[in-house]
Amino acid sequence: MLARLCLVLLVLAGPVVGQAYDVVLKDGSGNPIPIAVLTVAPDGSYSLVQQEGAFTDHFLSMRPFECLEGPQKHWCHVPYPYENRRNISEDFVDLEYDFLFIWKGATDYGIDSWNGVYYRLEQNGDHLVGTLHEIDMGLLAVPPETGDLRPISHDDLHEAEPDSHWLPMLVVEPRN
Repeated sequence: MLARLCLVLLVLAGPVVGQAYDVVLKDGSGNPIPIAVLTVAPDGSYSLVQQEGAFTDHFLSMRPFECLEGPQKHWCHVPYPYENRRNISEDFVDLEYDFLFIWKGATDYGIDSWNGVYYRLEQNGDHLVGTLHEIDMGLLAVPPETGDLRPISHDDLHEAEPDSHWLPMLVVEPRN
């Protein structure tokens, strides 16, 4: 137990385990949009609570979505539909799967699975910073093999030009 706690502390590079963290998306000017609160347990498991009022309900392509509405693009959250350990004791991939999005034009009627957004998280001091990558969300249309908790490979991700998207960065930072 002590070894696992030390590993989680190393992964988080100093923050207090059990502490809450704000999860925000930032636009190209660095303006934050709070979207969730993350709480990490001593074993590295975590829970997320969506920021109330951050998202609006949309019915797109015959499915309900919760979206952030931007002037030219909407960022629609895609809840990962398969098993997720929700544990960051080894890496941040489970947390990355919890922040999948599809963008759509503000005036578009439906969504296009080619417009997937994946934030690859890296440690930056006491923060995690997610770099925007593009992904074809059609990869998740078929359930992964039993026991495959990581069906998205690095080859499926394509780093995006930050200037080409409304919300190019995801940040996880300690709450004040």
